[in-house]
Amino acid sequence: MEEEIKKAIQVLRKGGIIVYPTDTIWGIGCDATNANAIKKIHKLKRRVEEKTMIVLVSDAETIKDYVYEVPEAAYDLIEVWDKPLTIVYDGAKNLASNLVRDNDTVAIRVSKDEFSRTLIEEFGKPIVSTSANESGKPSPIFYKDIDNYILDNADYVINLHHNTMNEVKPSTIISIEEGGSFKILRS
Repeated sequence: MEEEIKKAIQVLRKGGIIVYPTDTIWGIGCDATNANAIKKIHKLKRRVEEKTMIVLVSDAETIKDYVYEVPEAAYDLIEVWDKPLTIVYDGAKNLASNLVRDNDTVAIRVSKDEFSRTLIEEFGKPIVSTSANESGKPSPIFYKDIDNYILDNADYVINLHHNTMNEVKPSTIISIEEGGSFKILRS
């Protein structure tokens, strides 16, 4: 695993894009602070740039580095939620501008997957997470289902977990309302 992380970090530092296993499904990722790398993902996925992507961080404490204010309820929800949880936060900062929505929000998830969490920790920055498919096509459950077009055009494909799969569990996406209540945007 360590060798794959080193190779992935080299690609990420150069503004490249990777195909990698996450805590949900196989994803396409890049440095979440690099606007040009994010443009490469949009081009690879043949996706309109207005459609934003999720940012993965390694732990809940890191979220404060990328949003101005983290509601206390967010920490509680991250701790008790039983599956991957993506939270939409107001007041994004220190991220590529084309990753932030027009209303200044950003979707962030704390990765529970050992590989992606370790990758993010060692890279020292958050990474983008979007499904490893072209826009409008089904998200691949197995590595073997990733279209060759995606694999051939990514800068690096992680050579782990090709014959295994995570229990398919797209993340729940929520926004936290005033007073600590939350609204489920995708379950």
